[in-house]
Amino acid sequence: MTITACAPFTAGGAMPASKPYDPRYDPLVAPDPGAGHAYAPTYWVASAGAPPDDDGPVSQDMDVDVVLIGSGATGMSTALYLAQEHGIQATVLEANQAAWGCSSRSGGQGQNASGRLKRSQWIQRWGVDTAKRLDAEIRSGFENFKDLTTQIDCDAFAGGHLHLAHRPEKVPVLAVEAELMRKTFGYATRMMSAEEVRRDYCDERETVGALFEPEGVGIHPLKFTFGLMRKARALGAVVYTSSPVQGWETIHGVHQLRTPGGVVRAKRVAVCTGGYTGQALSPLLKNRIMPILSNSVVTRVLTDAELAATNFQSLTFLTDTRTLRFYYRLLKDKRLQLGSRSSVSGADAEDPVHLKLLTDAIARKFPPLAGIPIDYSWWGWVDVSHDMMPRITQPDDHKTIWYAVGYGGNGVSFSTWAGKRLAERVAGKDSGRNVLELPIYDSPLPFPNMLGLVESPLFAPFRRMGQRVLYQWYWLRDEK
Repeated sequence: MTITACAPFTAGGAMPASKPYDPRYDPLVAPDPGAGHAYAPTYWVASAGAPPDDDGPVSQDMDVDVVLIGSGATGMSTALYLAQEHGIQATVLEANQAAWGCSSRSGGQGQNASGRLKRSQWIQRWGVDTAKRLDAEIRSGFENFKDLTTQIDCDAFAGGHLHLAHRPEKVPVLAVEAELMRKTFGYATRMMSAEEVRRDYCDERETVGALFEPEGVGIHPLKFTFGLMRKARALGAVVYTSSPVQGWETIHGVHQLRTPGGVVRAKRVAVCTGGYTGQALSPLLKNRIMPILSNSVVTRVLTDAELAATNFQSLTFLTDTRTLRFYYRLLKDKRLQLGSRSSVSGADAEDPVHLKLLTDAIARKFPPLAGIPIDYSWWGWVDVSHDMMPRITQPDDHKTIWYAVGYGGNGVSFSTWAGKRLAERVAGKDSGRNVLELPIYDSPLPFPNMLGLVESPLFAPFRRMGQRVLYQWYWLRDEK
């Protein structure tokens, strides 16, 4: 098996990456994500083209109005909407390179979703009325994202989403969800047989049936975030790279953010750090996110014979019904992309067993591609909240601090809408809006909840232990 590494980018106007990529970085144990580290060796980094100009590292103390921490899709969309709709030029602080975290490592699957819960689970948790209102909000976010993909060159393909049943007992589960989405929420979802999937989309050998959702746009996530960044900077946003927040205290209502190059004093701060939210960043976020590793591979370009043997007819993206799901698709340049969850900790991330998990999946799902060379292999951290839903909120009314995190792997599309709502909240334009009564807006991220007991930070140190047990149980349930 061959794996091609990619050279790190140097953003125009900024210092080159001064430190190599650290494959063992783990936000649950590391004090911060470092400063000036190179990108992970992803296919997206290798194929995105030259990054936008940035403003280099912070080099002196300064006073600003609004600081956004993190330059991924959430941070850059927040900066864009602050400038475009509220006339506020935000200052963005990025620890490493622009869009260094989730936005350069995700699967690029833009679904009509937010968080890990399905719509049937929304109804179980909050009732049908709230679920319908939440659906309207998420759908608005998806349509906004879809519109942005027509404005930004990001290899967008609006082909919907196929949710593939990997075992017979999963078919009726998907059928119930498809009917709910049609009758309760008005979507044109439909069930497909395995034969229809293999004939019209691809010859995926594991599937025994599928749910098709017309809403779904696959993108090149790094090109997309670079596009957001160009738009935001054109309207006056400032993006400082190699500038991690290494200390944060608030004095007389002013936030003192210490970076390697100077202290940035801000009236308002919004955190947009996703799966790279360090434990030491802010007490308001400590123990509120469970970072989960997701591994991805991209193969070499498929030959005409391989394309014929796998019958790829579409670039529509697919996920299967495993709890630790596989997500995959054919890319624009005829490579296969596939990913899934794997290692529990950063210390274990380089173990070859995690790469084998993905290559074995390729062999099962597409036997003609068994043993195909892997050109790109990487992993990244997903921000999973403890109740499986994101929050875009001001967790303490007495502090001018907001955050938008907790997408659980479904942030590709919703992160831009989260940025729009976050911009409204930071700008003070959110009062009296009924939409803010929705559960993703009206409460802070919860603490861990173990075995149905009261939520408590006391459970946080045991999260990894519980995760290992759950991964074993999920594997037994999904495969045996």
